[in-house]
Amino acid sequence: MTKNDTFETRKKLVEGRYTALITRPNVKLEGNGVYERYANPVVTAEMVPLEWRYDFNPATNPYFMERIGVNATLNSGAIKINGKYVLVVRVEGNDRKSFFAVAESDNGVDGFKFRERPITMPDDAIPGTNVYDMRLTAHEDGWIYGLFCVERHDDTCPGNLSAATATCGIARTKDLETWERLPDLKSKSQQRNVVLHPEFVNGKYALYTRPQDGFIDAGSGGGIGWGYVDDMTCAEVKDEQIIDARYYHTIKEVKNGEGPHPIKTPRGWLHLAHGVRGCASGLRYVLYLYMTALDEPWKPVATPGGYFMAPVGEEYMGDVMNVLFSNGWICDDDGTVYIYYASSDTRMHVATSTVDRLVDYCLNTPSDGLTTVKSVETINALIDRNREYFNK
Repeated sequence: MTKNDTFETRKKLVEGRYTALITRPNVKLEGNGVYERYANPVVTAEMVPLEWRYDFNPATNPYFMERIGVNATLNSGAIKINGKYVLVVRVEGNDRKSFFAVAESDNGVDGFKFRERPITMPDDAIPGTNVYDMRLTAHEDGWIYGLFCVERHDDTCPGNLSAATATCGIARTKDLETWERLPDLKSKSQQRNVVLHPEFVNGKYALYTRPQDGFIDAGSGGGIGWGYVDDMTCAEVKDEQIIDARYYHTIKEVKNGEGPHPIKTPRGWLHLAHGVRGCASGLRYVLYLYMTALDEPWKPVATPGGYFMAPVGEEYMGDVMNVLFSNGWICDDDGTVYIYYASSDTRMHVATSTVDRLVDYCLNTPSDGLTTVKSVETINALIDRNREYFNK
């Protein structure tokens, strides 16, 4: 077999597999009454366009090798534009650098295809080494904002190549094609999970923050914070109020963070967040819900105990195991909610529910009593109510 034969054989094989993958229909699975998962991931590393990974010139790539490898597709912001379900995907290369790319679907559950090129995100005045995990907010000021983590080496530790800092990068756009980079958020602490509230509150922009002492450890950071910003073009949070606190021996013992911006419902703002605890296999990330008041978005009105979603089956396996993470969801006009989540820092999935079901879950799921005694009391109370119902 000649080199040219090898090229053509490999090219045909790779293109066939790629086409089959991106056109594969997805199937809804039986759920738990709160949501339904789907059989297949919606975006994987293998779905990144071949033109981004392969040199199609047989003279310079006679064996049709993959030249630029992709390790994972994860932690995607989500928004609906022009009837399309759109993800701004964090694409991580084999070189460990992440970048953003837009993938679109007609129905939100399969058929996601990337736009022609990844996003060329302008840099801040102080260049970042890595960017990731964009939250998208269509704000009432008319802009779509993307808030994301910017990672830089911590130059106060010159001999430590693992020392890093995290700040919140800010960019805005009208079409997810052309981006205006704004200065990074200023705050008293490092920030990895910052989300813009979709409406003005008391005439100001409002942010959900996650103050932390270090790049990884929350330290004295108490949980999900709330702060105001006067101007997003020179954003600064001077004061943060913790609105969803961490607690010992819970799903958010180590840290917690806001996911996408909350959904407005008649009963309050519906929030999706992630909680982290330590276990024998490392850090376990799960998703949970809570609600805040319509007129006071910083005030919790429902705090269901325990996790809403946790890794199951193959979701447990991947680059960083035992992790679910979400920073994007879409609420349709009919109340259907598409929850986009990554499993084990490797691939993107979708689950579907409705606003009514999620609100019911929040308002009628007991809060965490924080002790075994309280947990058993809650179970016994449900048993007693059921006995009363059965005996009617």
